[in-house]
Order: sequence, then C-alpha cells, then structure tokens
Amino acid sequence: MSQLKVFNSYTRQKEVFKSIVDGHVGMYVCGPTVSGESHLGHARPYITFDIIYRYLMHLGNKVRYVRNITDAGHFEEEGREAEDKISKKAVIEKLEPMELVQKYTNLFHWAMLQFNNIEPNIEPTATGHIVEQINMIEKIIEDGFAYVVNGSVYFDVKKYAETHEYGKLSGRKIDDLLETTRELEGQDEKRNKQDFALWKAAPPEHIMRWKSPWGEGFPGWHIECSAMATKYLGHEFDIHGGGMDLQFPHHESEIAQSTICNGHAPVRYWLHNNMITINGRKMGKSYNNQIMLTQMFSGDHPLLEKGYSPMTIRFFILQTHYRSTLDFGNEALLAAEKGLKRLWEAYETLQKLPATDNATPADTELDEKVKKLISEFEEFMNDDFNTAKVLANMFELVPVINGIKDKHIAANAMSATTFALLKSSFKTYLEDILGMRSENETNNGKLDGVMQLLIEMRKEARGKKDYATSDKIRNQLLEMGILLKDEKGGDMSYSFE
Repeated sequence: MSQLKVFNSYTRQKEVFKSIVDGHVGMYVCGPTVSGESHLGHARPYITFDIIYRYLMHLGNKVRYVRNITDAGHFEEEGREAEDKISKKAVIEKLEPMELVQKYTNLFHWAMLQFNNIEPNIEPTATGHIVEQINMIEKIIEDGFAYVVNGSVYFDVKKYAETHEYGKLSGRKIDDLLETTRELEGQDEKRNKQDFALWKAAPPEHIMRWKSPWGEGFPGWHIECSAMATKYLGHEFDIHGGGMDLQFPHHESEIAQSTICNGHAPVRYWLHNNMITINGRKMGKSYNNQIMLTQMFSGDHPLLEKGYSPMTIRFFILQTHYRSTLDFGNEALLAAEKGLKRLWEAYETLQKLPATDNATPADTELDEKVKKLISEFEEFMNDDFNTAKVLANMFELVPVINGIKDKHIAANAMSATTFALLKSSFKTYLEDILGMRSENETNNGKLDGVMQLLIEMRKEARGKKDYATSDKIRNQLLEMGILLKDEKGGDMSYSFE
C-alpha cells in the first residue's frame, strides 16, 4: 500500500502525510462569511475538503473537521478597513445582523446538503469566540508583538519578521509588502503599512460591537480563525485548508499570530485549492459574473444556458485536480452532465449484474487489466487526492461493464474475486469517497426542509412587499410541478401537481 502524500503549500512540495497523533487527524478549513448568499466560489473548497475528509476517514483515521462561520462583520484588509459587510447588508435588507447571519447560514447549509457534503464535526462562529480572541490579543501584546492605537490593536509585522519568516506561505517578501500595501482607512494609525488589525475600535454607526480592554470594537478577520483553530485543535494541528486566495493576507497572518501566541508554528500541512473562472474570467462582482448556487441549480443567470444539478457540479469539480484552475463554462458543464450520466448508468448496471462463481478468469488479460485499474484508485488518491485520475480509470471500466451487460464480454471473463472487487470498489470510491449519489435519489425529509426554506423566503419577500421575488418563487416551483398554497393566518403549504 502506498503512503498518502499531500502538497504542502508552506514548503511547496509533496510530503508524506503523518499526523501528530497516529490515527487521529485535526483539520481546520476557513468557512464562509455569511453576509450574502453562497456563490459558485463556495462550491470548490467545500467539495474539495469534503473529499479529503472522506478519504482520511477511509484510511482509518478519526478526523476532527472544524469549519468556521465568519459572522462578526469581517472588515477587509484590501478595502475600507472599518467596513462591516454583515452590518451593511443588514441595513439594506432591514434585518437585525444576527437575523441576516442566520438566514445566510441556513442557505449555506442547504447548498452543502445539495452537494452531499458531510457536515464538519465542529462549526464554531466568530461571535461565539470573542473572549478567546481577546485573550489571544492580550498575549500577543504582552509578548511585545502588537500595539494599541486609539482603541485599535495592530500586529507588528516588522518586529515579527526580525525573528520569523513572514511571507513564506504566500511567497511575498516583507520589503515588497511595504511598497505594495494599498492606502487604506486607518493606515496613519499604524507603525508600518503592512501591520494588520487584531482589534478595531468601533465607530458610532457600527452595529456589531463588543467590550474589550481597549474599548468597544470588533475583532480582526485573521484573529478569528487563530482563536477557533487553537481552541478546538490545539496549539499545533495537522491540516489547515482553504482557497489559494486566502494565503495572503489571511493565512499568513494566522501563522504569525498563532506562532507568537502558542510558541511555535500552528500547522503541519497547508492545503489550498486553486481558483475557479467563469468562461475564462475570474469570478467577481466587478466582472458581473458572480453566480449564486441557487442560480447555478436553476439556470437563472445570463451566463448560463440552463440549470445544472448539484451532482453535475460536484462531478465537474472532481474531474480536475484541486490544485489546478477550473473554468466553468456551459460547454464543459454539459459535457460533465453527459459524462456523469454515462458513469452512473454503468455503476447501476454493475450493481445489478449477477455474481459469477468461476475461480479462474476466461480472459486473463482482461482480468489483469481490471485489477490494475482498480488498484490505481488508491494509488491516485494517495497522490495528493487525485480524483481526476480515479474518474478517468472508472471511465475505462465503463465499456467492460456495458460489454458484460450486452453480452459482448462473457460473464466469466473475470474471476469471481475480480468481479466482486470491481463491484465493491466502484461503490466505495464513487459513493463513499467521491460522495456521488443518484440524481434521482429522493429523500422526503431533505425535500421538506428545502421547501420550508423556500416558504420562509417567500414569506419574507411578501412581508417586505417584494412581490416580484414572491411571485418568482411560486411560479418557478409551479413549473417544476410543485404548487404553493396560501393558507389562513399567513401560513403556506405545498403539494405536487
């Protein structure tokens, strides 16, 4: 059996994975900022780390998977520093900030359920860990690596860089950071431009605020993850994951904070998935090509020819190695849809084929070919989770499966042992590890949960007199054969037409 190797972003090389405690793995993945609906950019990291989570468990590990929810505003290091995304959106939607947080957290969870992602073991929120963040900041100040100005606290990057490597993960040099840091609000408070905020004093209009030793304010983005990862995974843990866009400044800053606070580097293996593009362009509001997951499923977006099922999107993502860029285009998605249909039909055919009792294969060459293709499943997954190659091997086995069904290949061509291995391996890898499930799979409990979510969204729209959205939800459900009924007292129910 080959050893699992992972590409460590920190060392920029593949390394044999060895957990701190044998048989136990601690993994932290940066979760979403729930200031809006989940978009296509959320699909890739959480599907990627769902696969990693599944495979680590398949290898016999007990995994503690921690994925946070950022609900404390999270001002941008690359934009207006004091801007609170959640408070700003709450004002627009006329909701309490935590009401908005709950709404979009629910939508995020719903989307992850559609993708068949397993829930993390712990999902801490930033607002639930203000005390831990303040404690970390106090320790960093005490050790002389942070300073207080006008009620805000900044991490002293220049001082840290005198004795530590700041910029190693992202490949940035501290001298370059001095020259390239943008002019941001509050920069004149800092000793150096590259210093980042651990705590920000809250201006009078800021809704989300907490008491601290430095006055009322709110935590910096980076300190949230350091505090939660330390609390649930310890001073040093095995894997920290996220998208490549988080390497700087977020993960770089996490390393600095945690190293000072805990006395050593916090993470053994840094894993990062690459970015996605839409028709060759980076996804972003400025390009007007940000596609929400609900739009992806429904096709209700000018860049989409049609809607694509969650399993098609999951399959499409897994056809490319997680460290390669991935372009979402209609042509590629349509091809993925067809490919998934072909593969799943072959899998269902395989499950129905009767077992044979022949001890020796009639076609030794075919038997050896099938065994080799199956044995490579594990080899490819152990090579930095290469799902693309596993799927390629599965497609090579499709003609064999179809050949037996159509009687072009004799039922006894393979030995009974090889045939049993083919059946069990397909199920283990396609369903248990890659997390694929039938497009036609119906779970009434899940469906009811989704419907209740849509009913709540329609009620909310009607309450705001947003009749366009209210009618759109009702009409689109009607097109799918689901009738929403308005009951007495403002309640709603649904039935299938």
